[in-house]
Amino acid sequence: MNPLLAWWRATGFATPARGDLAQIGVAAGLVVLCLLAGVLAGRRLGPPVGLWWKQHASGHGEGIWTRTSAILRHLSAALLLAIVLTVWPWPPLAALPLGFAAGLATARAAHQVLRGLGLPRWSAWLVAVVLFVTLFSRAVGGLEPITQVLERIGFPFGQRRLSLLTLISMTVTLVALFAGVRLVNRVAGHSIGHANGLDPTQKLLAQKLVGVGVVILAFFFGIDLLGLDLTSFAIFSGAFGLAVGFGLQKTIGNLIAGIILLMDRSIKPGDVIVVGEEAGRVNKIGVRAVSVLTRDGKEHLIPNENLMTQEVENWSFSDRNVRVRIAVRVGYDCDLRLAQALMLRAAAESPRVLKSPRPNVWLTAYGEYAVEHEILAWISDPEGGVGNVRSDVLNRLWWLFKDHGIAIPVPQREVRLRPARDD
Repeated sequence: MNPLLAWWRATGFATPARGDLAQIGVAAGLVVLCLLAGVLAGRRLGPPVGLWWKQHASGHGEGIWTRTSAILRHLSAALLLAIVLTVWPWPPLAALPLGFAAGLATARAAHQVLRGLGLPRWSAWLVAVVLFVTLFSRAVGGLEPITQVLERIGFPFGQRRLSLLTLISMTVTLVALFAGVRLVNRVAGHSIGHANGLDPTQKLLAQKLVGVGVVILAFFFGIDLLGLDLTSFAIFSGAFGLAVGFGLQKTIGNLIAGIILLMDRSIKPGDVIVVGEEAGRVNKIGVRAVSVLTRDGKEHLIPNENLMTQEVENWSFSDRNVRVRIAVRVGYDCDLRLAQALMLRAAAESPRVLKSPRPNVWLTAYGEYAVEHEILAWISDPEGGVGNVRSDVLNRLWWLFKDHGIAIPVPQREVRLRPARDD
């Protein structure tokens, strides 16, 4: 007997008849056609679909939109192969190439999607391997032998027994739910961010609420999908309540404070606030803290609860116009009217100083060695800083004083020496 034929029979497959060989050839040809159709779909539909996804659903660098060609290529081939497997009762040998190609195409499509959503490599490969084994096994004879082996491998865990099949199912389910939550959050966040009827604060609040709602729905859907009994969470919910009351009190407080800040719009992204002695622009309002970016490039993370309980100076709460005070001293022997006119001119010529309200000059005091003034100038972009406005006005004023002969006084002390008296 032919050794190759003997090995073939030893594997459990029957010797193929002439009709089976014809179906194997047809199946192999259909595999090639489906793969070519997938390549054509990826080339033709990938770029426009990727551009649409980038414009309407995402814009986060290396995301799904950069992988749409590969996703459509593998997904189209997988769908066509699934249709071919379904519409005709293929014998096991003919179903072998069809199942292998369908499982591989589905696995690669899932891997591209999960990596596009930013999931770790191990999770993407795990889901891809599970999908390939599942589809390939179902095509050539069913999953029952594999599931029986995986079910026998396990260990007791309390009153239940955790098998390898259960662990794999739970892991794949959690990865799929996490990917679904991230996908829905991206699409919803992009849609809300481009809504015309909402201001930036309302958009941020809506994104946060949608994110929390999606997580809650995914949690209960996962509980139902895994077949877990909700009554088993009674003890856990009690322990969680105690944890909130003690250890997580600050965390929950910061979460609620962040929602309140977004609802009453007292602090919004883009506002310029002063907390303590630090002034900066609100960059982001997160679940736990508010990110404040200062002019020197430092990013301060201030807990939401602190902004609710402490005094905060918001320069752009109801009006973005901010008045800048610039102290100037001139000598007693100068032309005071000319000096004040030059102060107004220096402020008016500064590019960031507003024409309306107009800048003004106040005489504030007669000092020990100089006449003290304040230039009051208004700006409408406090996020650009106020120190650079003072610097620009004072630089212009320096040269104006130089050109018009007005001196800037310095402290002077007069020392008088008296001759000693002869007693």
